[in-house]
Amino acid sequence: MYTVLACDDDLAILNSIEIYLRMEGYETLKAQNGQEALDILDARHGTGRAVHCAILDIMMPGLDGLAVTRKLRERSNVPVILLSAKSEDTDKIAGLGFGADDYITKPFNPLELLARVKSQIRRYTQLGATRAQEGLLRTGGLCLDPAAKEVTVDGDSVKLTATEYGIVLHLMENLGRTLSAEQIYQAVWNEPAYVSEKTVTVHIRRIREKIEINPKEPKYIKVVWGIGYKMERIPV
Repeated sequence: MYTVLACDDDLAILNSIEIYLRMEGYETLKAQNGQEALDILDARHGTGRAVHCAILDIMMPGLDGLAVTRKLRERSNVPVILLSAKSEDTDKIAGLGFGADDYITKPFNPLELLARVKSQIRRYTQLGATRAQEGLLRTGGLCLDPAAKEVTVDGDSVKLTATEYGIVLHLMENLGRTLSAEQIYQAVWNEPAYVSEKTVTVHIRRIREKIEINPKEPKYIKVVWGIGYKMERIPV
């Protein structure tokens, strides 16, 4: 059974989320503020009773969803879905920039929320294992081990979220090939493109910050203006 943590200061919304998650067979943990959510995640860490996805409301008193996401990313790559009444792209980009994997605007369709949760958990638990290949994927000093789901740069391990790992894997499986943001989204999220191109752009930016010496002059992930992105084929 997979476990989902839902955090919202609105108890009615929280209880509603719990009902739908339990109907789908998920164990559901509830928190009404950011600190409570972090305490639950910390208590579960390393116990063998992991949390497989976190749903966090952005607008909460005290530690809001963005602050929780930032703190969570210091210790875990568990998928994070943010909820907010704000729908502007700038707010979505801010959430993704803090390390979130997905974003849903209130009021939301419960079926869409469940679809997003399933997608994130599937990627978190299976990505890499189901697409593992014999041997390592390499370009220059960048190395991806599909079996271990590990990425290294010049021998140093790089901590990526499940979504970031999926993007790097897809780009490395298509070395030298230019892929549109829509192609990347559909391949990694394994669903139609629900969100704008900016979602992929923000994830690419975060990946560059982790694998590039100078993210402003990237060596590995290049932009092909007006088309998309490609992973450069560099001699090992």
